[in-house]
Amino acid sequence: MAAKPIVDGLEREFQDELRVLRINVLDQANNDLLKEYGFLYTPTFIFLDGEGDEEWRITGAIDPERVRQSLDALK
Repeated sequence: MAAKPIVDGLEREFQDELRVLRINVLDQANNDLLKEYGFLYTPTFIFLDGEGDEEWRITGAIDPERVRQSLDALK
């Protein structure tokens, strides 16, 4: 996945502020989760606040700066 190095870097950079969950969409055990969050395409990135509420989502390329700005806004 082309986004993996970016996501890995964000995970390292914000290790105390950001939890990254990687969901295997091909694993049937995740079907309920995929339905709950409305996954239609991969990759899909969903940014949730500390309460688990969706702040934003994007399909395709992830913008590291948007993640940084979102984390700053939650402080």
